[in-house]
Amino acid sequence: MRLRKIICPSKPFYYMLAPIALFVYNRPSHTQRTIEALKGNLLAGDSDLVVFSDGAKNTQDAVGVNEVRSYLKSISGFKTTRIVARDHNFGLADSIIDGVTEVVNEYDKVIVLEDDLLTSKYFLTFINQGLDKYQNTDRVVSIHGYVYPVKESLPETFFLKGADCWGWATWKRGWDVFEKDGEKLLVQLKERGLAQEFDFNHSYPFTQMLRDQIAGKNQSWAIRWYASAFLKDKLTLYPGRSLVENIGFDGSGTHCSDSNSYLRNVDDVSIGLESINIEENLEAKKVIEKFFRSNWVSVFKKIGIKIKRLFGSK
Repeated sequence: MRLRKIICPSKPFYYMLAPIALFVYNRPSHTQRTIEALKGNLLAGDSDLVVFSDGAKNTQDAVGVNEVRSYLKSISGFKTTRIVARDHNFGLADSIIDGVTEVVNEYDKVIVLEDDLLTSKYFLTFINQGLDKYQNTDRVVSIHGYVYPVKESLPETFFLKGADCWGWATWKRGWDVFEKDGEKLLVQLKERGLAQEFDFNHSYPFTQMLRDQIAGKNQSWAIRWYASAFLKDKLTLYPGRSLVENIGFDGSGTHCSDSNSYLRNVDDVSIGLESINIEENLEAKKVIEKFFRSNWVSVFKKIGIKIKRLFGSK
C-alpha cells in the first residue's frame, strides 16, 4: 500500500492516512470549489487523491465533462493525484460502487467525496483519526463527516445504525457488507420486521426509496449502502458538528432542488475523538427523527427534493 505514517499536529500518535476517492462529472465550478476546500485541509498535502471522472452520457454533457477534465490536469497540493477518466458513462451509482471497490482493494480503506461537497479544514483529520481508532472494531462500518442541521446540541461524536453518504470513509471489511441487490435487502427488512426502525420510526421513507431503486425509479447506491449496513447491525460514527457542506442544491446536480432544509455550513472546529460506547446513540437518533418530522411538509411537498440527492439518486 502507498500509505505513510503521519503524526497529527495535535495528537501524540501515528496513524495511516487513507486515500481520497473523489467522484466528478460535468460541473467544473463545483468541482473546483470542492477541490480547493479539500486542499485547505490540514492533511491534504500528505494524502493520495484519486479522481474518478465519469464519461459523458450525451453530447450536451460532454462539454462540462471536458471542462472538468481540463481543470483536473491542474490539480496540485496533494501527495499524489491520479485521474481515472472513464471512457463511457457509468452513471453516478455504478461509478461510485466500482471506484470505492477499486480503492479499498488497493489501499484497504478509503475516504469518499463527490463534486459538490465542501469540507472543513479538519475533515481529513477527523475522518483519518476515526478510521484509525475503529479499524479493528468490526461493528463500526464507517466514519461520516456531515450531520443534519438540528436545533438541539449533539454529543461531540456519536454512533447511528447504518451508513451514510455525504463525506464518508470505510475500510475494505466495511465495504464488504455492501449488497448491490436492493431486492434482497428489501426482503430482509420485511422478513425481520425492521422497516419502521429503518425509516427512523416512520419519520423518513427510506424503505420506499429502496422500493423505488428496485423498480428503477432511482439508481441509488446510497440507500443500498445504508440498508446493507443497517441489516448487519453496523454503526457509523458521526461528528456533533458538521465538517461537510453540500453546494449541489442549485439545480446543477442529479435531482437537485433549491430547498435548503438539509443544508448547513461547515464548522471549522476540530472534533474531539474520545472513547464512547460502541452502540447506537438513541438520544441523538431521536433528535434526528425530530428533525425529519419537522421538515415533513417542506420535504414531501416537492418532487425531487434535496434528500434525493442524499439517498434517492446515488
